[in-house]
Amino acid sequence: MSWQSIYQSRVVSADEAVKSIKSGNRLFLTGNVSVPRTILAALVRRANELKDVEICQALTVGPADFVNPEMEGHLRVNTMFISANVRKAVQEGRADFTPVLLSEFPLLFKNNILPLDAALIHVSPPDEHGFCSLGVEVGLTKSAAEAAKLVIAEVNEQMPRTLGDSFIHVSRLNYVVPVNYPIPEMAMAEEGGSETVEKIAGFIADLIPDGATMQMGIGAIPDAVLNYLFNKKDLGIHSELFSEGVIDLVEAGVLTNARKSLHPGKIVAGFILGTKRLYDWVDDNPLIELHRTEYVNDPFVIAQNDRMVAINSAIEIDLTGQVCADSIGPKLYSGVGGQLDFIYGASRSKGGVPIIAMSSTSTMRDGTLISKIMPMLKQGAGVVTSRNHVRFVVTEFGVAELYGKTIRHRAQALINIAHPQFRDELLATAKELNYL
Repeated sequence: MSWQSIYQSRVVSADEAVKSIKSGNRLFLTGNVSVPRTILAALVRRANELKDVEICQALTVGPADFVNPEMEGHLRVNTMFISANVRKAVQEGRADFTPVLLSEFPLLFKNNILPLDAALIHVSPPDEHGFCSLGVEVGLTKSAAEAAKLVIAEVNEQMPRTLGDSFIHVSRLNYVVPVNYPIPEMAMAEEGGSETVEKIAGFIADLIPDGATMQMGIGAIPDAVLNYLFNKKDLGIHSELFSEGVIDLVEAGVLTNARKSLHPGKIVAGFILGTKRLYDWVDDNPLIELHRTEYVNDPFVIAQNDRMVAINSAIEIDLTGQVCADSIGPKLYSGVGGQLDFIYGASRSKGGVPIIAMSSTSTMRDGTLISKIMPMLKQGAGVVTSRNHVRFVVTEFGVAELYGKTIRHRAQALINIAHPQFRDELLATAKELNYL
């Protein structure tokens, strides 16, 4: 039987496809901007017929009716990174959180720690050989789709065909749901433009050498850094994700990937987030290779890139260098993501530059300004990156280099890049703690 015949025999409506899901099943839901929203909506419509269906996910973008209070007892999310659309449900105990390094997320399914009954995925139309591309989200999805007993695929005419380890044959798709809608856009620069962000970006750019391979996380700061790199030479990308800011650097001849020691000449990532401009650019573009996250985020793979630069953020950091990035005190907020993977990988790289970047303060709902550099982390706060892994910390007031430094030197260096309003208080507390 030809692949075309196999494909046509498996085309169904979303409502028909989700009838294959049974009570007690564990599902994988592909995420980021690749959420298969037609299938998911059908699952929500059927939820009242189901009991105790577990939905495993990482970061999902968009509405999340599947975690509404009325879903209790029917659908329950188990998230490995707390995205904004499920945060309230996790904090209220209506959804679960499983802490795990992003590099190990797919291994939970691949190694049968969390056996999957079905995977809900989102792919491009098949090529002439019958292979669909996983498009904008490859890293977390490829191994999960291979491990699941059933694969329910939304096949979207507007999903870009990305290259790399990104394909799944139509014979692996048990149910095919054809759709045609734009991939959601998520512009990284919308938070940016502030004086604080620009200052931080400038300090980071000064730390990036020619020939560096970079990891760029989500948010305004990594995106802003790209605007300060046009005077650099032969930069490269090996990152869990990237956004459209890289396009201008490629077109300017700055981001050549020529000096990468691993995958030279290629931009390597697990997924992409951005706008239609980015989706059009990556479509069938041989410069781009998307790979499984257990490969891209493996610290021992990352370390093979010489001059590896990792840029990650924090909620707060204490005077010894402990970084909290997943909770506000005991209140679970996000997750480890790829931070420790890349910080450790960059620290093991020849000439590597692992960076924690954040504004020096945050503003509470009542308008109160608080320091993000603290004498001690809040009670119950999670340590994502230990004091043993931290090397560079950057705020809008400068760079603190902590590697090989005593607690005394670390405390002073961090106080020096704290907001001036809080330096005297930090200094006094550091003395009380015998750090200084």
